[in-house]
Amino acid sequence: MSTASKTLDANDARLSPFEGGGKMIAVGFGLGAVGLGGAAALGAGAGDHFEGFLHSYLVAFAYFLAIALGGLFFVTLQHLTRAGWSVAVRRLAEVVAGTLPVLALLSLPIVIPTFLGNHALYHWADPAARQEDHLLHHKEAYLNNTFFLIRMVVFFGFWSLLARYFLKNSTKQDETGDPEITTKQQKLSAPAMILFALTLTYGAVDLLMSLVPHWFSTIIGVYYFAGAMMSAMATLIVLAKYLQGKGKLGDIVTVDHYHDLGKLMFAFTFFWAYIAFSQFMLIWYGNIPEDTIWYAPRQVGQWIPFSIALILVHFAIPFVGVMSRHAKRKTGILLFWAIWLLFAHWMDMFYVVKPTMIIEHGGEAGMLHLSLMDPLCWVGVLGFFIAAIGMGLKKHRLVPVKDPRLTESLAFENY
Repeated sequence: MSTASKTLDANDARLSPFEGGGKMIAVGFGLGAVGLGGAAALGAGAGDHFEGFLHSYLVAFAYFLAIALGGLFFVTLQHLTRAGWSVAVRRLAEVVAGTLPVLALLSLPIVIPTFLGNHALYHWADPAARQEDHLLHHKEAYLNNTFFLIRMVVFFGFWSLLARYFLKNSTKQDETGDPEITTKQQKLSAPAMILFALTLTYGAVDLLMSLVPHWFSTIIGVYYFAGAMMSAMATLIVLAKYLQGKGKLGDIVTVDHYHDLGKLMFAFTFFWAYIAFSQFMLIWYGNIPEDTIWYAPRQVGQWIPFSIALILVHFAIPFVGVMSRHAKRKTGILLFWAIWLLFAHWMDMFYVVKPTMIIEHGGEAGMLHLSLMDPLCWVGVLGFFIAAIGMGLKKHRLVPVKDPRLTESLAFENY
């Protein structure tokens, strides 16, 4: 049967909710409990007021939050542009974005201690520091414990509601086939995109940039967004391949869909490098102490080889590896690079978060501060992230079977 003549049976078993979702939930909760429980125990025994634990936890949390936000942006973008090619993979992105309510709960170990005045993570959370430091006192109207809590509630509330709206309406259309649902989602996507851009930017400012409150960057939100989209595309590739390996989706998600996901992943790999270089180049050229304070600890000791490795792993090597059409159309090769870039994204979050232990908390200059809490926190948050995805896959069909543009997606050919 030619690609153009494909039809889709809404009752096709390959599209039904994933039976393995229950196992994903059980394994995920197990990993989450062991990982975060072990990391918290180590943090309690470290005698540093959970400073090490909170920095390790923020690396893992920012990592998975980026993937979920990248999935939400992808869904919003497809509706905004009325894209047809992506319908076959859009439900997977909706499920990834659907993890945001779980991530809202996982933000509590960061948000609650900060609100209560624990400054092991954010120096500005200490009221005394805000009074003693002139610059922090000047920024107190924004950087204060109560307003931080309010912003986090607003951000995660908006992201969770938007993700739920798209998923709920998409699955409702599976039952009713009402084409007006597609129209409603298109109309909402334009204002939602504006609010998404604002909340993601301020979220990156609050969670990452304010780790060093004397430093500021006008493109920290774009930097975080670039990594979010790259890692989200990588996650969709891994998830689609996993489900096909379990007998789901079949030839509904084709090499042409993988090709476009690969192109987006490649594009945001390059875009991340462009933004990262732009930020570094302007700060290096200006050579202003308030700016260079962020890069200085990343250019001494053990951070020198790590910084070089980040450039190679996150950009130079995958840029060459994913550039060709061949690499994007051989799904085994594309899967390899997707996993590679997911590791690169962890390196990036580690690079952004961990040196602040030197800048703001008097750590030893040049030290990477690697600890067992780093992999334990990552595994812990990964576990709950997997469980949240498992819930979505177990509950919903894997493709929007009555989306009016599904036929276009089934016939999609990437020349």
